[in-house]
Amino acid sequence: MSTVIKAKLSRVLDKAEDPGETLDYSYQKQLENLQNVKKGIADVVTAKKRLQLQTEKHQQAIVKLDTQARQALAAGNEELARTALERKSTIQQEMQSLDQQVSELENQQQALIASEQKLRTKVEQFRTKKETIKAQYSAAEAQVRISEAATGVGESMAEVGMAMQRAVDKTENMKARADAVAELEAAGTFEDMTALGSGQDDIDRQLAELSSSSQVDSELAAMKAELGAGSTPAAELGAGSGDAGTASTEPAKKEADA
Repeated sequence: MSTVIKAKLSRVLDKAEDPGETLDYSYQKQLENLQNVKKGIADVVTAKKRLQLQTEKHQQAIVKLDTQARQALAAGNEELARTALERKSTIQQEMQSLDQQVSELENQQQALIASEQKLRTKVEQFRTKKETIKAQYSAAEAQVRISEAATGVGESMAEVGMAMQRAVDKTENMKARADAVAELEAAGTFEDMTALGSGQDDIDRQLAELSSSSQVDSELAAMKAELGAGSTPAAELGAGSGDAGTASTEPAKKEADA
């Protein structure tokens, strides 16, 4: 579980990470380290200065005790002179220890100064490299955006492509449905809605059509037989029709003359 959680967190952080921000943060931490080194050098120098001041005070005390011992001895007070010389000896021993400590602090100061110079050089190199990487990343990011927009593989273009594909699919489905309806209508698959109230189905309509066709054929045959057996010749029919036309027009002519 720990590995899975760490892997998922790493993936989320990787998506959220901005290389430019990460580099700036790393550069800021290096500047803080450099500042801490400088502070350490200042602390060492301060400690060395305090020891040096203490050494100067000891030197003054040694000179004073030496003078006091000489004065006491000149006055015939050997015991006082001995006391002054004993204090002088103690202070001289302390001065030797102080000198050693000052020497050690001096070495630490030089080592810290050398480290600070190396660290400053690395920080400057990192700053230059950081700016170069940020510029390269920005250029690559812009190129990716332009390429995605040009080729249509970007997220927004992918959504547009998907929407267009859905529109094409719906259009093709609608065209296929229209063709299917037209084909079924031409084949007579759909029932006539006006004939639904008569209670006739498809078989009834086909039988009615057959019956009507047979009746028409019978009437046509009867008319042919009648015309072929006892009808008037075509010439006589034409003459009769001419006389009738004359008789019908004469009253009209008289009416017009009147």
